[in-house]
Amino acid sequence: MGYDLVIFDNDGVLVDSEPISNRVLAEYLTGLGFPITIEDSYRELMGRATHAVHELVAERFGAELPAEFPKAFHERVFAAFATELTPVPGAAELLTELRRRGLPYCLASSAAHAWIRAALDLTGLRGFLPEERIFSAQDVGVGKPAPDLFQHAARTLGVEPGRCLVIEDSPMGVLAARAAGMDVHGYPALTPAARLTEAGADGLIGSLAEVLELLDA
Repeated sequence: MGYDLVIFDNDGVLVDSEPISNRVLAEYLTGLGFPITIEDSYRELMGRATHAVHELVAERFGAELPAEFPKAFHERVFAAFATELTPVPGAAELLTELRRRGLPYCLASSAAHAWIRAALDLTGLRGFLPEERIFSAQDVGVGKPAPDLFQHAARTLGVEPGRCLVIEDSPMGVLAARAAGMDVHGYPALTPAARLTEAGADGLIGSLAEVLELLDA
């Protein structure tokens, strides 16, 4: 079917940030006395807002994170981003082609606005995404798997949910898109493909170039 809007997750879909941020998170939590592995982080926290980290620590360790955790974590991630972050292969080419076709697209991420913009600036993708096309869970007060963020993005851009195609790399994002009434394809870079399918993905892509094939089908 044709689509009137393509909605991209950011981390793991447009910018290759997940290996960096999950490594930093696992190392930081372990150093605070809450040992988790990067695999734990991928499985339980990827695609979710920061509050999920507090919930995991409370449930698994019966403890609270220090008040400075969000700020300190972001500082550690941004420092790693500065030397390690790259765009996902094909991201610039895909956004260039969508812009050439005049097909609307946007970004909808559970991350904070500062995180999103830092990642886009460092990878050279910011020019493809003006302010009015960047949506954060901060805008709606709740992150994925709630559908609110995707619904907000579609409503703001004047597109019916059923005319949206979402590209996601996490089960939380897939669940959110499905709950919003949108088609969603999973990009299983770090998440097992089966988990994305089980969450309700309509299909899977192996590279961003395949998004154009979905649009041309």
